[in-house]
Amino acid sequence: MISYWEKESFIEYDAVIIGSGIVGLSTAISLKEKSPNLSILVLERGLLPTGASTKNAGFACFGSLTELINDLNTIGESGTLELVNERWEGLKKLRSRIGDENFDYYNNGGYELIREKEMKYLDKIEEVNELLSLLFDKPVFQLSESKIKEFGFNESDIKSMIFNQYEGQIHTGKMMSQLIKIAQKLGVSIWTGAEVQNIIDSGDQVEIDVKNNTNNLTLKAGKVAVCTNAFTNKLINNLDIAPGRGIVLVTKPIKDLPFQGVFHIDEGYYYFRNEGKRVIFGGGRNMDFKSETTTSLEINQQIEQELRRQLKEIILPNHHFEVEHTWAGIMAFGENKVPIFKEYTKNIHLGVRLGGMGVAIGSQMGEKLAQKML
Repeated sequence: MISYWEKESFIEYDAVIIGSGIVGLSTAISLKEKSPNLSILVLERGLLPTGASTKNAGFACFGSLTELINDLNTIGESGTLELVNERWEGLKKLRSRIGDENFDYYNNGGYELIREKEMKYLDKIEEVNELLSLLFDKPVFQLSESKIKEFGFNESDIKSMIFNQYEGQIHTGKMMSQLIKIAQKLGVSIWTGAEVQNIIDSGDQVEIDVKNNTNNLTLKAGKVAVCTNAFTNKLINNLDIAPGRGIVLVTKPIKDLPFQGVFHIDEGYYYFRNEGKRVIFGGGRNMDFKSETTTSLEINQQIEQELRRQLKEIILPNHHFEVEHTWAGIMAFGENKVPIFKEYTKNIHLGVRLGGMGVAIGSQMGEKLAQKML
């Protein structure tokens, strides 16, 4: 049983956000910025965000050339342009909200390593740049083949390289820490270890059943935002959402590491970057889509071995390195890369299925959700 005091102070809210990742916290912050007097609660089932927000590789990117060409083939020019615009606007909002110096944002640029089988994509650079000129002042993609040798990559495997001056890198932990601080400073309450079991919209308000190890509570809210990404199907059925596990490793510091920036290989399925003198390298779910369509945070040993092989043979063929740590995060995908942003019921709104682009699109999704909820 709850006390009178608990009932008075902890049960009813103007808005409840389910999920304390980038989208959830951004939604709470945007709501408070627009309407400071709202009572807002964020619920998180883990002690830390459960999916990808604290487990990603820290890329501030919006799509490599090969990824965008594939998007053009599936969602067309207008869909691709809208997707890139949402990501770019989201990155700008994230940076202005936190401040570059507060989450180690560095604009070292982005590169795509091109192997023989991807050479066909180079013919599309001008076409894609022309489309993106509607959003960017300068050409987004340009050849940078001289950097292959300078960065020490295996020239037998890497035949060309594309540079994108607009991309950067961040410290994911500092980003999330700052978003939590900003939300709390604005008066947002955040409960961790609070797993939502059910949500019911009665028309006048939403009831949210929450449990942890000691209590079961039913909260009440005027509006609810569901920001649980890959875990949304546990609350809401019949959505086109499939989890996608990403394996990531980080090396110990490497003497004379020859490159800085963020890098993609194999149409974006592999990605690496420097973190100071370390290398963070992740991806490989295309090796085994079936096994990686999971919310389990276990490490797929086959994929980890492939990451180590590529690190040794392609990325750092001339450097000794040691892997210090490996982890996994859970992303959310669907038939295409367009996120799900919708009014599920009158008082329940969804901002989920970010397609591995939560860093880029999360702040913009939060802004849109806040506008819908007010």
